Amino acid sequence: MAKILITSGPTRQYLDPIRYLTNASSGRMGAALACAALECGYEPIVVSGPVEVEYPKGADVRRVITTDDMREVAVRFFPECVGAIGAAAPCDYRPFTVLEEKMTKDDFIRKPEQAGELLLRLRETPDVMAALGEIKRDVSHPLGGQWLVAFALETSDHHVRALQKLQRKHCDLIVVNDPSAINVASSSVEILNSQGESLARLSGNKVETARRLLYEIKKFVENKTL
Repeated sequence: MAKILITSGPTRQYLDPIRYLTNASSGRMGAALACAALECGYEPIVVSGPVEVEYPKGADVRRVITTDDMREVAVRFFPECVGAIGAAAPCDYRPFTVLEEKMTKDDFIRKPEQAGELLLRLRETPDVMAALGEIKRDVSHPLGGQWLVAFALETSDHHVRALQKLQRKHCDLIVVNDPSAINVASSSVEILNSQGESLARLSGNKVETARRLLYEIKKFVENKTL
């Protein structure tokens, strides 16, 4: 049974032992994709950030917390897989320093005009899908080629920004959606190829959307030499 990797849910970047940066990703699409992958005859390996949704029993679920964790686990298991779908929403930034103790208001000396302000210095986290793109096998490899499908949640210039991500991450397809998809049962997405062509527009509950997305991915892989 062929394996596919699915990243799912958010990640957390801690400021101190209590506080962290994150986002509202629920993992619902990742869980739906894992179900659809099983129905299609794949063995899904799900690399999931902290979520409350349940993944199907047939999925090999690897729990992670930070974006670094997600990247490390995804890179470790991707060579076993024929492809990967990046449905996770990893936290894009992390603090330069993580405090060992809970920070309090007394920890910061501020000028009177800065009362009530807290400035954070952040740096980028590693790009999970770009890391997979760097090690993706092509068709000349003895084990065969691999494919990558990323998600791009955008609020404006959807196609332009999505295609930039596709190229930067060395993906084969990209699934475009918007913030209305966060933590809800339904979703509307569009699938673009590397030429910017729209292969399909899908909408409905996330379970059905995931099924149709897997169908489009399989059709693309069967008709294209990676």
